[in-house]
Amino acid sequence: MCTVTFVPTKKGCILTSNRDETTLRGRAIKPIEYSGNFKKLVFPRDPKASGTWIVHDYTNVAILLNGAEEKHHHRNDYRKSRGLILLDIFDSENVLKKWQTIDLKDIEPFTIVLYNNKKLFQLQWNEIEKSTKELSVTKAHIWSSSTLYSKEIREHRKLLFEEYLSKSNATKKEILDFHQFKDEEDSNNTIVIKRDEHLKTVSITQFNIENNKIKLNYIDLYE
Repeated sequence: MCTVTFVPTKKGCILTSNRDETTLRGRAIKPIEYSGNFKKLVFPRDPKASGTWIVHDYTNVAILLNGAEEKHHHRNDYRKSRGLILLDIFDSENVLKKWQTIDLKDIEPFTIVLYNNKKLFQLQWNEIEKSTKELSVTKAHIWSSSTLYSKEIREHRKLLFEEYLSKSNATKKEILDFHQFKDEEDSNNTIVIKRDEHLKTVSITQFNIENNKIKLNYIDLYE
């Protein structure tokens, strides 16, 4: 839920997501196909809330990050998991229309990175209002969760990503290597984190989209 990159390729794009979560939540069920109300969905399922942080329908992808632009104050009375909200939005006839109409009152802030019909969007809910931003599909992008990383750390990670891409061929393996990067001197803010006994990167998921078809690589790091 916490570090996502988008990299354009000649035939499509590569989306990669690190899930940073407490291991007390339990190991997620690996991605399998489910029959939704409107389409077939593929996603890993969270064992606690039964939602997910990543989902695809063989053509489009949605990835959830906790928090919006700024870190918020957590409450204990949210009415529904953000991982279930992600499925509600994605399992629809028109994802962007569903995003505009869905009621998010008493839902914790979040960001969705949406690749839909070959277009890239950032959808955010900050507990007060929604925002929708279309992003260039010809440029690389990186997101880091505001709930775990300060603005300064997020900017530092962006610089690291840009520097890494400038020295690589941006293949799916090289992008995966970036997502597996460990800084032994700063394990709290490295790409693969381990902040304490329980909070760590528990999985990495990569979507390789070519000619409008998706190949998924799911790496379970749960210990």
